[in-house]
Amino acid sequence: MKFIKKITMSLLLLCSLSVFAQQDKTINIKGKVLEAKTKQAIENAGATLLSTIDQKFIKGIATDKNGEFVLTVAPGKYHLKIEFISFKPILLENREIDADIDLGTLLLVEDVKLLKSVNVVGEKSSMELNLDKKVFNVGKDLMSKGGNATDILNNVPSVNVDVNGAISLRGNTGVSVLINGKPSMMSMNKGLEQIPASTIEKIEVITNPSARYEAQGGAGIINIVLKKNSQTGLNGSIQAGIGDPTNYNGNVNLSYKTEKINLFSNIGVRFRDFKILEERTQTTLNNGIKNLLLQNNVTNRHDDSYNIYLGGDYYINPTNTLTGSFYHSTLIIDNNIDYNYNFFNAQNVKDSTNYRFEHYREPKKYNQLELYHVKTFDNKDKKWTTSLQYDFWNDDENQHINQQKTFPTGNPTNNLITKNIESSNDIFIQSDFINPFGENGRFETGIRSDLRAIRSDYWAKSNGILLPSYNNKLEYNENLFSAYMQLGNKINKLNYLLGLRAEMSFIGIADRVGTFDNNKAYLNLFPTVHLVYNLQKTTDLQLSYSRRINRPQFWQLNPFGGLSDTRNLTIGNPDLDPTYTNSFEFALLKKWDKFTLTPSVYYARTKNYFQYVLKQTADGNFVRTPVNLDFEERYGLEISSTYNPFAWWRLALNFNYYGFKQKGEFEGKQYGSDDQTWTTQLNSRIKLPKNLAIESIFSYRGKFQDIQSVNKATYRLNTAVSKDILKEKMTLSLAANNILNTLIDRQELNTPTYQLQTTAYGVGTVINATVVYRFNRKKGEKDRLPDEN
Repeated sequence: MKFIKKITMSLLLLCSLSVFAQQDKTINIKGKVLEAKTKQAIENAGATLLSTIDQKFIKGIATDKNGEFVLTVAPGKYHLKIEFISFKPILLENREIDADIDLGTLLLVEDVKLLKSVNVVGEKSSMELNLDKKVFNVGKDLMSKGGNATDILNNVPSVNVDVNGAISLRGNTGVSVLINGKPSMMSMNKGLEQIPASTIEKIEVITNPSARYEAQGGAGIINIVLKKNSQTGLNGSIQAGIGDPTNYNGNVNLSYKTEKINLFSNIGVRFRDFKILEERTQTTLNNGIKNLLLQNNVTNRHDDSYNIYLGGDYYINPTNTLTGSFYHSTLIIDNNIDYNYNFFNAQNVKDSTNYRFEHYREPKKYNQLELYHVKTFDNKDKKWTTSLQYDFWNDDENQHINQQKTFPTGNPTNNLITKNIESSNDIFIQSDFINPFGENGRFETGIRSDLRAIRSDYWAKSNGILLPSYNNKLEYNENLFSAYMQLGNKINKLNYLLGLRAEMSFIGIADRVGTFDNNKAYLNLFPTVHLVYNLQKTTDLQLSYSRRINRPQFWQLNPFGGLSDTRNLTIGNPDLDPTYTNSFEFALLKKWDKFTLTPSVYYARTKNYFQYVLKQTADGNFVRTPVNLDFEERYGLEISSTYNPFAWWRLALNFNYYGFKQKGEFEGKQYGSDDQTWTTQLNSRIKLPKNLAIESIFSYRGKFQDIQSVNKATYRLNTAVSKDILKEKMTLSLAANNILNTLIDRQELNTPTYQLQTTAYGVGTVINATVVYRFNRKKGEKDRLPDEN
């Protein structure tokens, strides 16, 4: 009842906001900007109002992804200017504005001679709020220079990446991460660390996806969109950076475009060193006798990273475009880890001390080939697309471990060597057809196949002798076949999108020695409903529903967890079943001249919810493994807003209050939790004279309790400054992340037989200095995206 009351109050709040929104009477100028030659929408074109007396700038706005814009103005006479880089501007003079006006379609004609003279007044913001998703434009993020995809995600509202690399959305780890709208092994097992920030155009956060998207991800979807050039001629950029802790990085981005071809490339390298510290206090009660273990782990890590991205578009004719691309990434991880164990008896006197040293080396190589075809028709919105993607990667994990007792007397050293070779071959095939009808109707259908085969071969030796229990080979096969259709239209002020997706799953995992051989096949239907009601031109209400699935990933099924820290093992569960989520969301989007507000309430119920459970073995060690529980309920109120108090100052705020209830049974033991918490993020960006800019981000996550542990609150502050020189062809930036060194994960777990307190410290304060030089383009000339995104 408690959460029902809170949802009711939130709904009343939204309704009151919608009533208030309707009372705000304004005059709106709207239009749609297209490229005259291709009839494609132009995103980020500038729509500017000028004074009829002295032609001074009054206000401006950028077009959205559909080329559309809405300018809210007071009655009067204006000049209206429409412009975009390398296109001839359109000037509508002496327009008397006394009522809402629709300018219709405005066609811009390309003019290469204007490439250096056109000034885009409407600048794309770092965060764009829409009813169906939030878009984080990486090009505006000063913090990410010299970083990787994980660093960027940590700056995205509602998204959190902990010190172990686990990604959560609105506090829920059941999130699916896509790259260019497609699944990729780069998004798994810390693979995002291999994607340089300089190759990323934007991050899309979709909490209730339509049937077009895969059903995977109970919490929603995070889509990472890579850059692709759209500027005519030869252009590009060179970036170099240095940081503390040690971080050397460089990146070259080159592209060349003519009427028939568009070639693009990105090559990058990065070398870095950093340290991670973990402290652990373990108290065990055995037959009334109390024992204490104090443990600390120090990891010194070195990374070498190399990336190359090559591709091109071939414009066969005005209605057919063929795109091919190749992406390769190599990441070599080299760790030296010290484990110190101090044991104390019931009298709190040290009994013994063990020392363990591990040298860990892991070369990862990832490759992706993609072929993409777009067929358009006389109606520009009618489209048929086909995509073929082939991923192949290998991961060679090597551990060399020395362990000995150092107190009270030294014992002979025990040597362990482990090796785990993983490889995968993934094939992705998709075809989609979009057919508009009537004035606002749209029918869409598509089919898709995801074929994945992973092999993991591991063994371990102790003092040169093979350990039979750690000598095995895993084979994992995941074959998914799906089809969907969705229908959208408009009735008066109501827009609707109804969809249905069917997915057939064949999942199998087996080991060489026959310990387990699990094969599962299941057919699921995933309906989606999206309703949008236009209260007025700048105010929308949305109600959405989707059914989702969260299939366990390979590492959550793999029962081999390595031997790094035998007292604290994390292993997979081959019997883990998928979870199913029904998700509802009600949102309002209101836009004023300087202020955008998007409050939303949401509720989701998940069946077969899986969660990691910590168990103590007979010898006092701990094993952490995922298990299926009965259900989980999540509900919350999220408020996102942007505010421009002045032309030189932009604020963005995200606040998320949510609660959750988890319940289930495992091995005869009841597990459950019922708690509420909140997160917030405030972003401030200030433009100063002399082409200076300052950006700061403050993030906070409140304390919460899950089925076993209490997670303490954490917060961080990031700040960056940049300056443009050489007529905006060069940008110098200095960024400091985690300035207060407060990015720390603290957990407490209390049971009748043991208590655990764990503190994991992040990298600490990170400072990066970066210089970017652009040739044949200015800072404002943004890369645009391939049509499929």
